[in-house]
Amino acid sequence: MSVQQRYGAGHRILVSGGAGFVPSHVVDALVDRGCTVVAIDNFVTGAKENVAHLAGEPRFTLIEADLVQGLPAHPAMAERFDAILHMASPASPTDFAKLPLEILKVGSVGTLALLDRAVADAARFLMASTSEAYGDPLVHPQPESYWGNVNPIGVRSVYDESKRFAEAATMGYHRFHNLSTAIVRIFNTYGPRMRPDDGRAIPTFISQALRGAPITVHGTGAQTRSITYVDDLVRGILLLLDSDETGPINCGTEHELTMLELAELIVRLCGSDSKIDLVERMADDPEKRRPDLTLARTLLGYEPQVGPEEGLRRTIDFFKG
Repeated sequence: MSVQQRYGAGHRILVSGGAGFVPSHVVDALVDRGCTVVAIDNFVTGAKENVAHLAGEPRFTLIEADLVQGLPAHPAMAERFDAILHMASPASPTDFAKLPLEILKVGSVGTLALLDRAVADAARFLMASTSEAYGDPLVHPQPESYWGNVNPIGVRSVYDESKRFAEAATMGYHRFHNLSTAIVRIFNTYGPRMRPDDGRAIPTFISQALRGAPITVHGTGAQTRSITYVDDLVRGILLLLDSDETGPINCGTEHELTMLELAELIVRLCGSDSKIDLVERMADDPEKRRPDLTLARTLLGYEPQVGPEEGLRRTIDFFKG
């Protein structure tokens, strides 16, 4: 199966959260294709530095605005968009406690505002969802047909449920308005432009290892994650965008590591003498996380290419500056 590129020169693409970690890499890939890209970001967790290299690019516009307040009145918003990628949302564990209302609102009000614009423009709408839709899964690996095991009132629920609502809204608009939509469920992703203090395991472990500080691993460290280098994720997202698939479709890798294995690997790659320090486990922390990639492979021809050591070396180099 191969998907032909649909979006390139002459196409206008709107990316919400475009200055964030993953979205900024998607913006780069779209600009490289020749697309005209408009990015909206309120910089709650995104950073202007992530797209600063595009400041002189005539096909790129960055708009500082909060989607929850409605779509901004900006000249770049006046023309029709061919596709809209909704990627705005704080997404790290520390954000869940600090920005719960922002997460809920951008997943609901923000999603509906962009869906309405997609209907008006007859644009393809791609919703960036998450593996958190599966909660603490009782099925392993997780196929898209699995409905999940989510605590609807737990500390992580503001993110889990906002994404699940956004998926429901996307499918509602797809069915009612016959809108071309796609849902990608993103698994744990890492790479350059991550915030060192965002609370996720990889930037935390790298920052600690480079300082020679203890590596704080939650619980016993036996819980697993399947880590995806950002370049692989971006390629999967664009394959889904170019396709006619609705999804949801998992995007990630099968490089499943325990948190202890991940910590030890990062210590080795950093050339650090940091020791492992086991700390209290976070509430509702999933025990296992690995995507079933059958649909991504068969429908999109997706195959991850960057292994953990190569991806982690690139990420460590970014953190070294």
